[in-house]
Amino acid sequence: MNDNESTSGSRLGRGRVVFLITVPLERQDRFLAAYEDIRHVVAEGVPGHIADQVCQSATDPEQWLITSEWQDLQDFYDWEATPEHRTLVGPMRECFTAARSLKFTIVATTTAAARETAE
Repeated sequence: MNDNESTSGSRLGRGRVVFLITVPLERQDRFLAAYEDIRHVVAEGVPGHIADQVCQSATDPEQWLITSEWQDLQDFYDWEATPEHRTLVGPMRECFTAARSLKFTIVATTTAAARETAE
């Protein structure tokens, strides 16, 4: 068993993956082009992928955040382990000077639509 699997071997539950990255200003066009190349491939063909976002810090233009939501966190781990994943993200990773990833199981979600329905 690896660190990505639950001890029972069951699925992990709906998940969010967060990447905190640093991209120097001179590499940002290349970074965004590489992200553009990846996002449609993932959205159209990776099992379990729901959505992702790329965000730039409002106070430090070299700080970026990429988040993705998955029907099951195990779907992300399965995708991350593929050779296709490594090939696709390679050009984007070449733009980073620092990166950190965090994985979370979603416990609860609140939306404005849910609030309006309750009223």
